[in-house]
Amino acid sequence: MSYQHQYVDGTRIHFPLGKVVCIGRNYAEHAKELDNPIPSEPLLFIKPGSCVVPLEGGFKIPTDRGSVHYEAEIAVLLGKSLSSHASEEEVLDAISGYAPALDLTLRDVQAKLKEKGLPWELAKSFDGACVLPPFVSAAAFDDVTDIPVRLTVNGEVRQDGNSAMMLNPIVPVIQYMARHFSLQAGDVILTGTPAGVGPFNVGDELVLELPGASRFESRVL
Repeated sequence: MSYQHQYVDGTRIHFPLGKVVCIGRNYAEHAKELDNPIPSEPLLFIKPGSCVVPLEGGFKIPTDRGSVHYEAEIAVLLGKSLSSHASEEEVLDAISGYAPALDLTLRDVQAKLKEKGLPWELAKSFDGACVLPPFVSAAAFDDVTDIPVRLTVNGEVRQDGNSAMMLNPIVPVIQYMARHFSLQAGDVILTGTPAGVGPFNVGDELVLELPGASRFESRVL
């Protein structure tokens, strides 16, 4: 099933899927759990739109490239383009919605790439590497610095975070991204993952949610 932006009520969002701009190590506890230094400035990378798949109905993971780790993240959908000098008000006005997303990572592949000082694309941008459910309207949250995200796998809460824990808050990090990349309607921002990442296995049942705003059930096919 191909991916199409939509809201939780089923309304399709008219702008096309663009790129997925991500920040790594944006929660201190996650950096620690992978024994990574905390970056002195935002660590950015991009996933192509071609790697995005819908959460609904389940999703597949590669089974021939080592461990596939889940990373639950708050996804931000942009509904307007942003200039390189976007103000806080312009960023907030451009946000069309929020969703709990999965940034999937081929962890063994990534470890080998990091050892050699190579880019992460092979570990981060494979087909199916970004799993997105429908978005709730941006109006669902009064305070962008207090958005919760939770992942439950096989009945066990694995990740439970909040945007309040981010080293680089959502609005400033989007401003930073806009200074380096053209951000357009339909682009998705992945804002980093809290501690608790680990491997998915085929057959895992999961609940991915922004508690109090949206909740989705799915499984690894």
